[in-house]
Amino acid sequence: MPTPVVPIEKLTPMLRQYVELKAERPDVILLMRVGDFYEAYGEDAETISGVLNITLTGREVQGLSEKYPMAGVPHHAMDRFLARLVKRGYKVAVCDQVEDPKQAKGLVKRR
Repeated sequence: MPTPVVPIEKLTPMLRQYVELKAERPDVILLMRVGDFYEAYGEDAETISGVLNITLTGREVQGLSEKYPMAGVPHHAMDRFLARLVKRGYKVAVCDQVEDPKQAKGLVKRR
């Protein structure tokens, strides 16, 4: 599924945060903690779904007919999946939540 081109203002705040972080490091696969999963979006989602043999799904984006590609791994299995990506030669950046989602007002802080 090709990654659709979406104006950034149409993205959800969390997806916008991902796209902005990814723009800073286009040479790496970015995995972002979202609840109990580490998720990748766009081309990174397509890459990890193939390499890790996991499901490629998508997120709804307002005004877009197709879904924005997404793939994720459970946080408790992250080390295993991360090792597989690195072993295959991929550089990976991990963005963790640094704030309790229950305490967050608005977008959860990540770095």
